[in-house]
Amino acid sequence: MLANYLPVLIFLLVAGGFGGLLIVLGFVLGPRKPDSEKLSPYECGFEAFEDSRIKFDVRYYLVAILFILFDLEIAFLFPWAVSLHAIGRPGILSMVVFLTILLVGFIYEWKKGALEWD
Repeated sequence: MLANYLPVLIFLLVAGGFGGLLIVLGFVLGPRKPDSEKLSPYECGFEAFEDSRIKFDVRYYLVAILFILFDLEIAFLFPWAVSLHAIGRPGILSMVVFLTILLVGFIYEWKKGALEWD
């Protein structure tokens, strides 16, 4: 039974060796031209003005989660739009129900103030 895993072990060894070889070649053959801008903490043009380990406001995560949620729900519209001619009236009615539920959820979040950034 262990003989069945021999190809997997060989594959992992070859892949690890190849990856390690590429990393070593990058260090050996890569250019090394450090300058003051490359060695600075940020390349955005100004020095850091606060600690990088500050806590983010919870609203940032809430807006991000809501964006992902509504973005994924809108992604369900693409297959529906492609097959619109084949699904007929029941498909259109089900999508109207889906969009109504999505709209109710969006209005609820809007009224709760989840989309406000004060």
